[in-house]
Amino acid sequence: MNIDKIEFVAWMERIMERFNILSDHINDLQKKRNSIDGEELLDNQDLLQMLKISNQSLQRYRSIGKLSYYTISGKLYYMVAPLIMSAILFTYNHNGVLYKSSV
Repeated sequence: MNIDKIEFVAWMERIMERFNILSDHINDLQKKRNSIDGEELLDNQDLLQMLKISNQSLQRYRSIGKLSYYTISGKLYYMVAPLIMSAILFTYNHNGVLYKSSV
């Protein structure tokens, strides 16, 4: 069986189109999985890396009510919008102590 170049290119284009469709579908699923009502969610690891704090510090902020969180299937998630508001209202001084800003 001998396939000419035009037929080969046509098959490869169809395959690439299907890969692109699958890629878009996977991206949509990931966005839906990591959001609630359109709000982006971060897990513990994402938040630890973003804030550059220890797991113990994150636990302390949850315990004292500085961070709101959701438990989904035993995993903790944080909404991005409240985190931004927390960053505006609270900030760190040079010693790493949390204090309320004057905003």
